[in-house]
Amino acid sequence: MTDAARGPHERGDDAAADTSHPTDPPGLPLEALRSFLDREAPGLLSGPLTGRVVAGGKSNLTYVVGDGVRTVVVRRPPLGHVLATAHDMVREHRVITALRDTPVPVPDTYAVCATDDVLGAPFYVMEHVGGTPYRSAAQLDVLGAQRTRAVAERMIDTLVDLHGVDPDAVGLGDFGRPEGFLERQVRRWKQQLDASRSRELPGIDDLHARLAASVPHSGAPAVVHGDFRLDNLLVDDRDGVTAVLDWEMATLGDPLTDVALLEAYQSLPEIVGGNAVSDVSRAPGFPSGAELLARYGERSGRDLSSLSFHLGLAYFKLAVILEGIHYRYSKGQTVGEGFSRIGEATAPLVAAGLRALDRA
Repeated sequence: MTDAARGPHERGDDAAADTSHPTDPPGLPLEALRSFLDREAPGLLSGPLTGRVVAGGKSNLTYVVGDGVRTVVVRRPPLGHVLATAHDMVREHRVITALRDTPVPVPDTYAVCATDDVLGAPFYVMEHVGGTPYRSAAQLDVLGAQRTRAVAERMIDTLVDLHGVDPDAVGLGDFGRPEGFLERQVRRWKQQLDASRSRELPGIDDLHARLAASVPHSGAPAVVHGDFRLDNLLVDDRDGVTAVLDWEMATLGDPLTDVALLEAYQSLPEIVGGNAVSDVSRAPGFPSGAELLARYGERSGRDLSSLSFHLGLAYFKLAVILEGIHYRYSKGQTVGEGFSRIGEATAPLVAAGLRALDRA
């Protein structure tokens, strides 16, 4: 998800909190970052640094940092409770760097820190790319129906480009283990759920059990983004995609998981109402889910005739992610507004996952 924080700094487990100043953004001690950049990316920025948290998103923290002349972007995990493997900055940095010379638009990367020594958590530094992450139907309304459709179609084309990348050719042949990918996804998201359990969640264990008992055979593996949707893309004034962001869940695996997740996002406004991550699908001109799937299928050549399992898994994954955010919010470890009702979305997502499996 496009990640940011807004609000007071909750210390959590951040060692860097002891060395930050009152003017530092939460989780980003600027003097420590300054020293790191001088050492690892000399000449990238000069002079005193300023930083601000980028608004939007409910997971990793994204900052714009500048010296008055140039700006860069810093990405780090959220404050406080962090699910194992869910916020791996080194992997995110690696996949963005590997895709630089492919048709997939990504920012340039400048430096990565795999330890907690500088900010209290691993992080990386990348190019600040221009463009708009369209999150709402209201934003797209300004473009009009024709341009909105063009933006959505280019989103799909970008996903096709991503799934067309040869992992071995870009040095990502060992980025994941495609064999058994879907089984591990079911198991992994159950583990993430168990790490964030704080209340009864009717139906979610049934959904997991049915997924575990009906894992299909996967086709040829691809680089999978893991959270592909319109507001994780930057779009310029000519309606072109300038960058794909938020690669924290990228791996090698079944590309239909990306396709099904995009379809699930398409339906979220009807399922969870105001708790939807994005309501772009309600904008005039935005293609229907069937139209998006048809375009992907035509351009990729992949068979999309049976997505029931993948859709069930997509809803399960979204339910677990939102439950994790609810857990952090309930513990006072998530900064920003808009979190108080996020937990209300979990039950409708579980029900949608069960309905998807019923269609198999």
